[in-house]
Amino acid sequence: MQKITPFLWYAKEAEEAATFYASIFPDSRVTRVTAMPSESPSGPPGSVKVVDFVLFGQPFIAMSAGPLDPFNHAVSFVVTCDNQAEIDRYWNALLKGGAPEQCGWLKDRFGLSWQIVPTALAEMMSDPDRAKAMRASDAMMKMVKIDIAALQAAYLGRPAQS
Repeated sequence: MQKITPFLWYAKEAEEAATFYASIFPDSRVTRVTAMPSESPSGPPGSVKVVDFVLFGQPFIAMSAGPLDPFNHAVSFVVTCDNQAEIDRYWNALLKGGAPEQCGWLKDRFGLSWQIVPTALAEMMSDPDRAKAMRASDAMMKMVKIDIAALQAAYLGRPAQS
């Protein structure tokens, strides 16, 4: 069993969210849905559901237990992508019903924050050539969905291709 597992609290849509996420990522599935058999502060027996699911092989747990605290940017999930096709695929899928944000961030329709970023971004940002790193950083700060070609052009000090 996993020693540390991300746990997400949803007002009422934990099973829907887990099924949605599992439909997007490979090696992903809902593994169990358990209705709490006891009364809880969130409701009568059966009203609270615990959902075990896996995304990219990583176990997660979600619970539908009524509104408590909404999701915010303090916790997000980073999806590292090898190419623009992956960025486009995950961005477009997670964005359905959600809202785009700056720098590769988006909020999905459940209010959970995701960062869809290219693997190359960390390499560019940590380049010992600080001018290259700064150009990449400045370009990324102006983007909503990350565009790898534009990021690479900025990093290399070249004009972006249209």
